[in-house]
Amino acid sequence: MQACQTTGKESTSNEKAEQFASGSFGYDINFLKSKDDSLIVLTDGSGESQVIVSAKYQGKVFTSTAEGLQGRSFGWINYKAFDAEKDPHMNAYGGENRFWLGPEGGKFSVFFKPKTQMVFENWVTPASVDTENWKVVSSDQSKVALEKETSLTNYLGSPLQIKINRDVQILTDAEIARLLGIKGNESVKAVGYKTQNAITNTGQNAWTKETGAPCIWILDMFNPSPETVIVVPYNEKATGKVATTDYFGQIPADRVKHEKGILYFKADGKSRGKLGLSPERARPVAGSYDPANNVLTVTTFDVENKGTYLNQEWTAEKDPLKGDAVNAYNDGPLEDGSQMGPFYEIESVSPAAFLKPGQTLTHQHNVFHFTGDKAALDAISQKVLGVSLATIQGSFKK
Repeated sequence: MQACQTTGKESTSNEKAEQFASGSFGYDINFLKSKDDSLIVLTDGSGESQVIVSAKYQGKVFTSTAEGLQGRSFGWINYKAFDAEKDPHMNAYGGENRFWLGPEGGKFSVFFKPKTQMVFENWVTPASVDTENWKVVSSDQSKVALEKETSLTNYLGSPLQIKINRDVQILTDAEIARLLGIKGNESVKAVGYKTQNAITNTGQNAWTKETGAPCIWILDMFNPSPETVIVVPYNEKATGKVATTDYFGQIPADRVKHEKGILYFKADGKSRGKLGLSPERARPVAGSYDPANNVLTVTTFDVENKGTYLNQEWTAEKDPLKGDAVNAYNDGPLEDGSQMGPFYEIESVSPAAFLKPGQTLTHQHNVFHFTGDKAALDAISQKVLGVSLATIQGSFKK
């Protein structure tokens, strides 16, 4: 088993880390190696496309690059969190693809103890997805398999015995093209990886609508720029509102809009807001475009349009079986002026895991980044997201 793939150019020394500019993949890989001596670095064999995974930090994909050590680092990393005192609510290390268990709120919540008020003081992220190490089952140059077993009690007081399995695999350019139905182009640099996520009921009792059930929740944290826009295609034929836009107060109208089956959401890291799309509205793709750095990001994931998704809002009064399948978040200052980021997120959720003992639910979530010739990026955006870069870039310009 290879726990870490290195190139010989890399070093954990502070002197070596200084040669890479902040924001580069080399800078981040050296920083993370100083915090995790068994860091896993996946590569497609070219040395340019690389992905950093950490078992110590809950199986996170911390970041990736399409252009080697000197290339841009795509994931948001919260450097200051690593040496800070442990936070009783959440330890936000960052990472461009992390596994969480849901729901966060509602009657089935795994973040609030039974009979407690759903307020921040009582909100606690499960340790298995916040601070505890995961086990590496197997690893090679392009793929790592991870595992974690945990026990939780949900808001209803039901015990949940859970085994988590997560595979992360970097993709070749040919695999990326095949998965997205696009043509390869030498003028574009790309990195892509797929994550296969699963939870198994290892307890003695079934997870039902009476006991409550968990779900898989995958969150991608990326670096914003002043003109970055999140793009969420949606099903125009579905009924009901296009999106819930008031998770943390209503998102201002000049920051979110939708037309012709595409929702646009400013991702500048300057105004805190979250939105969500129902499973009826959701499509299995979302993305973003950062014109300042010429980066097109695409995420694809499983969606069951007729599935039962859990409500994650911080209330026990609403129907726990009516929730969103896809979410997006833009970070911004809190009321006291403090801010964790800035970053933005694209998130996908699995349906409720109503599982009998021994049964397993799986959820796939894939991430792709493209940079290079703008005309080629535009062709990818139109094919995969259904919208041109010019339309994305002009979506909030008066």
